[in-house]
Amino acid sequence: MKIGSTQILDSYAEAFSARYTRLIITAADDYWLEAALRALTGYGTSVIGCDAEAGAERYLPAAESPDGRPAAAVLLFAFNAEAVKLAAQHRVAQCILTAPSTACFNGLPETAESFSLGKYLRYFGDGFESRESRVKSQEPTASRGVPAPGPKESNPFPKSGPHPSTLNSRPLWYIPMMDGEFCVEATAGIAKGIAGGNIIIQATNQADALASARRAAAAMAPLPGVITPFPGGVCRSGSKVGANKYKSLPASTAEAYCPTLREQVKSELVAGTTCAYEIVIDGIDEASIAAAMRAATEAAAGDGVLAISASNYGGKLGKYSFRMHDLFK
Repeated sequence: MKIGSTQILDSYAEAFSARYTRLIITAADDYWLEAALRALTGYGTSVIGCDAEAGAERYLPAAESPDGRPAAAVLLFAFNAEAVKLAAQHRVAQCILTAPSTACFNGLPETAESFSLGKYLRYFGDGFESRESRVKSQEPTASRGVPAPGPKESNPFPKSGPHPSTLNSRPLWYIPMMDGEFCVEATAGIAKGIAGGNIIIQATNQADALASARRAAAAMAPLPGVITPFPGGVCRSGSKVGANKYKSLPASTAEAYCPTLREQVKSELVAGTTCAYEIVIDGIDEASIAAAMRAATEAAAGDGVLAISASNYGGKLGKYSFRMHDLFK
């Protein structure tokens, strides 16, 4: 099949089971929210080497902000619940507690499984911390340019408005800071998710490939329930499970997608491809990843893009398969 002049190959993405948490970060204004998000999600590209795959899921309108201030939801994925817990605790402690004006709330209040967040961080208060059952009043700051989610997209997570009754019944910790107090919810939820959905863009040159990748990342940005953890949502270092030469490696370069190796190995690149990029997608369920893959594929197709495919590992990585042609049925 084709989208315009771009061929959509009949390949499939292979993804694996993961655990994730969802955190709601708020701040006094958009500048400090962005600063906190960059810090929290930094070095969060791949569990091959990072403690978690992390990214901003979407910005929240005021009606969904726990304290009425500029807010965003962040998703963190790892192989198991313990890894998610440690990554969230350490990242919030180092990157959100330290960030000016921020607060941190549980974005998965309905899940059966949870871990200590504020109950862990409160010890930084050295006995001066306090436990509350409702959000203290804060002066809401008008949003300045933070994009709201697209109106046609549904939100799969429970909504909460400023000072919601559900939040007011959940314990919060207030830790004294030099600019006031850091508010953090006592616990955060953990749920089952999926990591490793993907598409691969194959283009005639780097400029067209980069433009295509940016279109794909932008198309997925407003979608709920997914993140693209690599820089700008794009990965140049496609990988395979294990290694041919260095047997101790858990992953190594996917030589079948490297244009400079096409004369040395069995290549998966179509004729004329000189540049390829991978878009990796983590999501809360199969439907969310499939929707993101379709949106990314539709947006990525265009001038200079010869083909769009997906990578898989013959069942070595995970049990979830997302076949490209099935996305459009």
